[in-house]
Amino acid sequence: MSLLSDSAPIGLLPRRLAWDVLQAVAAGAYADVALERVLRERDLKPSDRGLVTELAYGAIRQRRTLDAWLDRLGKVPAEKQPPKLRWLLHVGLYQLLLMERIPDSAAVNTAVELAKTSKGMARLAPVVNGVLRAALRTREAGETLPLPNDLPAQLAQAHSLPDWFTQLLIEWREAEGAAAVASACNRVPDLDLRVNRLRSSPSQVQKDLAAAGINSEPIVGCPDGLRISGHSGDLRHWPGYAEGHWCVQDCSAQSIAPLLDPQPGDRILDACAAPGGKATHVAELVGDQAEIWAVDRSAGRLKRVAANAARLGLASINALAADAANLLEQRPQWRESFQRILIDAPCSGLGTLARHPDARWRVTPQSIRGLLPKQQALLDGLVPLLAPQGVLVYATCTIHSDENQKQIQALLKRHQSLCLEQESQLWPDQASGGDGFYSAVLKRA
Repeated sequence: MSLLSDSAPIGLLPRRLAWDVLQAVAAGAYADVALERVLRERDLKPSDRGLVTELAYGAIRQRRTLDAWLDRLGKVPAEKQPPKLRWLLHVGLYQLLLMERIPDSAAVNTAVELAKTSKGMARLAPVVNGVLRAALRTREAGETLPLPNDLPAQLAQAHSLPDWFTQLLIEWREAEGAAAVASACNRVPDLDLRVNRLRSSPSQVQKDLAAAGINSEPIVGCPDGLRISGHSGDLRHWPGYAEGHWCVQDCSAQSIAPLLDPQPGDRILDACAAPGGKATHVAELVGDQAEIWAVDRSAGRLKRVAANAARLGLASINALAADAANLLEQRPQWRESFQRILIDAPCSGLGTLARHPDARWRVTPQSIRGLLPKQQALLDGLVPLLAPQGVLVYATCTIHSDENQKQIQALLKRHQSLCLEQESQLWPDQASGGDGFYSAVLKRA
């Protein structure tokens, strides 16, 4: 942790906070949690909040690329650098090599100053200065990183992704499609809102936001969605937030609840509900006239479901802390009692790498294999709760076929009373925005 105070020179504080986020993530924290914590602890102006976010998330996304530059520019390989030095150099290199509007002097001088004023780092300030100035010379000479020989490694280095992931992308999408998905993993994610039609309308929310200087546009194919452009500041202070006129939800995620085709009066189960985006969407779709059970293993996370439902003015959602895979044992009276069941299954999240930049370094083939039995247990445990002619929607925010199509193919073999009505794989898209999502709609005969 740096010893800087709020009175430090201009531009130093946001870079220090970004450095703090990188260190926290390297120690095991989730990037969004670490970023939220440092932003909550400081009263920053919008431009500084934006800089912290871009530096932290950008450097995490580009970790592989930045390490490759460190290997080339430094005397010690990136993996063997003292961690605090490695992440500080990432902050500096990201500004010099991957941002356009940051003056070179600001990037170099602030990094050197951070080293000088951070406990145990002062002796490394000359190293920081030397590496960053070497990067400047390399950039001015137009030099680039040499690419590996094989295509998966080339794609991995070019887009700062793990080799195993790019190998799979090529298997799934061939070279051109794999490159498009890899590029989309590094886009700055859009901010999408879902309008609560029980309290407002997309046109009215758009007008209210515009009056506050916030630009938005309707999202094609997403009837309740608005996409914000050039956003900054605390969303909780935006018009309509406190009144429950809208919530934040990616456009791809907004496509899931309508697949249930929920009707007023239905009994509906959201089996992995926290933090409540899809459960509240279902409640809005039925005019808050249904019996909705939001189930999650975490009682703490269920509090967020209740808080979101309360803000949106929804009274039809009941919260239950339980393991959804074992619900029938806990509630035998629920057998065949739900007309709609949503399983937004725990997954690797490979469709959300743009939104969760640290996931690419956290997820492994081994961790994905560990998720498969949990997903199967949820499916097998919840099918008996589905009423005759009931609809079950299985959804994930991953693009891995083992977690998606193969899970459903195996389910249909085990439960022949189910039939597959429709299936969709949305891929991360650089042009239209939106996360990667999978969905399968099944009906019980």
